[in-house]
Amino acid sequence: MKECTLLMPLDMHLHLRDGVMLETVAPLTSYTFSGALIMPNLVPPLTCKADVIAYKKRIMSALGQVEDVEAELMMDDYFEPYMTLFYQNYDAKFLEDIQDEITAIKLYPAGITTNSDGGVSSFDIEQMRPTLEAMSRLNIPLCVHGESEGFVMDREAEFMSIYELLASNFPDLKIIMEHITTKAAVDMLDKHKNLYATITLHHLLITLDDVAGGMMQPHLFCKPIAKRPEDREALLHVALNAHPKVMFGSDSAPHPQDKKESCGCAAGVFSAPIALQVLCELFDKHDKLDNLQTFISDNAQNIYGICPEFKEVGLIEEDFEVPLKYGNVVPMYAGKTIKWSIESVV
Repeated sequence: MKECTLLMPLDMHLHLRDGVMLETVAPLTSYTFSGALIMPNLVPPLTCKADVIAYKKRIMSALGQVEDVEAELMMDDYFEPYMTLFYQNYDAKFLEDIQDEITAIKLYPAGITTNSDGGVSSFDIEQMRPTLEAMSRLNIPLCVHGESEGFVMDREAEFMSIYELLASNFPDLKIIMEHITTKAAVDMLDKHKNLYATITLHHLLITLDDVAGGMMQPHLFCKPIAKRPEDREALLHVALNAHPKVMFGSDSAPHPQDKKESCGCAAGVFSAPIALQVLCELFDKHDKLDNLQTFISDNAQNIYGICPEFKEVGLIEEDFEVPLKYGNVVPMYAGKTIKWSIESVV
């Protein structure tokens, strides 16, 4: 029976939502991950220091991590929420004041995905220059949801020109192409030294055919939408071979069951509870299990310059039946049996 040990797993793109949903889903990530980069597209989005600090406190509270009167951290399970700020054209003074509270700033094109209406409507480099130059100087990475408003299958490929524009104009700015889905994005990785990428679990596994080739599968519908087999193969190649510029980011995005199984299906795949198990199965299938540690943690530590607290997760090749629901959220592969299980967490 095969086993796998992962040290300090990191999820560098995670949605935790807020309120009851936060309390439901946050422990499902913190159980097996040392930390995660938390997305800021709440309603309203996180655009100031006070909101970032308050949201981090709500996350810690949902995990049973609270500070006592002596300001000593009391915890049931250690997990570091690496906080992000919703991109606007901030001035240097603002960024200097908030830099110790955030790990990155997340840029959304306006209206392109969930809760992104306040995003960037025009990529005017000169208007963005003061913010992006300050971020470069302060070493604050820019994470980007890279999609245009074009035909849905072409949106990421069409955004490559924006990445070219940003990378060439701000060569000292670390830019992360979030949840890449295309061969075009993979090819872009080595064109600019300051471009990096996250890759999700579901984009390593599915194509558009799995989502809409037969009966519509609402729990596999996401943005960016899954693409063609050749795109998936390009993603698999760099992930399985632990390309130093790619890292795991689940983009696990929970929605209530009634928002997924309805007209106007909400975009997002909820993969957090099974991410490590399915990644083990996938990497083992391709005889690349030795590379999973690099993809799931080491690259992220190097790219972001972070040092997570120690956590050791032991996995074993043993069947696990995925629950039908967690609270009112249906996970990826609900009711199905996957081949790997969590054996221990130290």
